[in-house]
Parts: sequence; structure tokens; C-alpha cells
Amino acid sequence: MKLASFTFGALALLAVGAAQAQSQGVSKTEITLGSILDLSGPVAAFGKQSRNGMQLRVDEINEQGGINGRKLKLLVEDDGYDPKRAVLAAQKLVNQDKIFLMAGHIGTAHNNAAMPVQFEKNVINFLPITAAREMYEPFHRLKYSFAATYYDQIRMALPKLVKDKSAKKVCTLYQDDEFGLEVMRGGEAALKTLNMEFAEKTTYKRGATDFSSQVAKLKATNCDLVVLGTIIRETIGAIGEARKTGFNPTFLGSSAAYTDLIHKLGGKAMDGLYATMTAQHPYLDEASQPLRFWANKYKTKFSEDPTVFSVYGYLIIDTFAKAAQKAGANLSTDTFIKAMDTMVIEPDMFGSPKVTYTATKRLGNDLSRLSQIVDGRWKVASEYIKP
Repeated sequence: MKLASFTFGALALLAVGAAQAQSQGVSKTEITLGSILDLSGPVAAFGKQSRNGMQLRVDEINEQGGINGRKLKLLVEDDGYDPKRAVLAAQKLVNQDKIFLMAGHIGTAHNNAAMPVQFEKNVINFLPITAAREMYEPFHRLKYSFAATYYDQIRMALPKLVKDKSAKKVCTLYQDDEFGLEVMRGGEAALKTLNMEFAEKTTYKRGATDFSSQVAKLKATNCDLVVLGTIIRETIGAIGEARKTGFNPTFLGSSAAYTDLIHKLGGKAMDGLYATMTAQHPYLDEASQPLRFWANKYKTKFSEDPTVFSVYGYLIIDTFAKAAQKAGANLSTDTFIKAMDTMVIEPDMFGSPKVTYTATKRLGNDLSRLSQIVDGRWKVASEYIKP
């Protein structure tokens, strides 16, 4: 009888331990979320804008009473856009701060490095700010991604642009890492459908500032269209160098280059650049009334205009809140996954397409469209292009 009591007691303790592990980051009054962003490195502008967008939605939710009686707490770590620091940040957030999930972690290599740390402790990687396929492939129950992949963005947009511009020689300049490779591979797949290949490929190391040799190589090949696997300063640096040397092909970037910082920092030389995008930059003089109201609230809080990365951050927390609300009072990793796997989110005021998730579909949206910088601002240049 004593042995039976002991066995039952041990099993009960194991059950309680499993329940606690399942609900890391969830107390009676609070849900703790984590994020890893670049706040001091080459894409710090993106990181700060994303953090502000997330914080705005967190504050709104808390002002409205939280989610099923629980307030949200957002903890942000700076990795300086360094994958090694991303691992250390993940270890802190997961093991020390005991976050419920990782929201909006920025960077492809950085997510790939940090995910094993999270998955070991049953912590979901939720809507990272990168459009790499690894964010939902191979399938893992703890992976959710929101943006059409860099691969599909370029794969679908490039053939249209090649035909529209009657391009004969297509080349590529890309960052020498997982992000840049995804852009390049999307370009290769696109050109294959046109019985073409890249006439020239050239790369740069993450953090590079001099693109003279790469641009010289592209110019020598007489490229008339260049696919850019670049982010902010690399896009500006490469196009600026090209303009300086009288090299003026059509440039196509991914959503990583779709930011107002390109034309704000790069000036007139950036006019003509195309980029793929999944949500519009919120120019206030063109915005709808609900979007202007939102933007004014953002500006009042952070003393700056919102950007498309502010939008990403805001929508990531908004999607989390919708799924957590649906999961009910007994929030755990399992109940959250069950709720997420039935989510349908209709198009929003930011111009995003419809988003859906299922138990086997962990990429919310595979649609993107073209935008072009015209007279110093992004203008939508195509409808959503279906894969």
C-alpha cells in the first residue's frame, strides 16, 4: 500500500512538473514574451522599429485588461546582428527569464542559431522577422512564419521584371550567408523558367561597406538587371556606387530592402529601385483614417513616424494576442498551438493579404508584390503575385 501511495505521488509530481514546463512564461497574472533584435548593429534601425511596434500593441492589450486576465510582458535582447550573440540571448530569455515564446526574432542566421536553444525547452519560434524558408521548413511543431519567403518573392517577381524591362543579362549581388543565398536561389529558380542563368554572381560579407569591386564586376558583364540580396546600407552602398560609375541597370531587392530608410538615407540615387513587399510602408499623407490614427498614436509614444518594420512588430503581437485569446484561460504551448493551427486573419489596414495557419501549414502567407521608389517614396508597382 505504501509503495502504491509513493508511486501515485511520484506520478502526480511528474504530471505537475510536465504541466509547469508546458506553461513556462505563463502565470495567473502575466504572459512573458521574448524577442531578439539588432539594437546596435547594421540593421539596428529595423530592430528598434520592430521593438516599438511590438511594444505599442503590448501596451494597447494591457490597457484593455490583457488576455484572459493576464497582462503581457515583453523582454527584448540585443544581439547586434551577430548569430553567436543571438544564441546567448536565447539562452538568457529561455532559461533565465523563462519566456513563453520567442516573438519577432530578426535575422535568418540568427534564428537558425537560436532555435535549437528554444526547442529544447518547448519554446515556440513565433513569426520571426525574416522570410527564409527555414522559419517553417523542415516542419517543426514549434515553428510559425508570417512572410512570403525571400526565395518565392524573387522567384515570382523576377520573371515579370525581366519581361517588362526586356532584360538580356541578369546578375546578382548578395550577402554571403543564409539570407543572401535564399535571394540568389530564388533568382536562379526564376531564370530557369525563362531558360536563362545569372550572367554574373558576386557576394559580400555581412557588415561590408565597400562595394566597388563587386559593382565593377557587374558593370564589366554589362548586366541590365541586378538582383540584390542586400539589406539597408548594402543596398544604398551598391546602388550609390553603381550610379557613381555610370552603371544604371534595373535593381530588384527583396522585402529586406523594402524600407523608407533606403530613400531617406540614399537620396535621389535610390529612385527606380524595385523591391518585393508583403505590407505597405505607412506614408501618412496617403494613409486611410484608421491607419493615420494608428500612426499618430505610434508617433506620440515614440516621437518618430512608423515604418513597415513597426507594422511587422505590431502585427506579430496582434497575431499572438488573437491566438492566445482563442487558446482560453488554460494557456500552454499545446493550447496555443491548437489555436494557431485554426487561425484565419483577414487583410488589414496595412495592406497585408489574408493569413492562414493549419496543423500542416506553418507559413501564414506566400504572396508578395512589387514596389518601386519613385520621387523618393515607395509606390506599389504590381498586384500580389501568386506562386
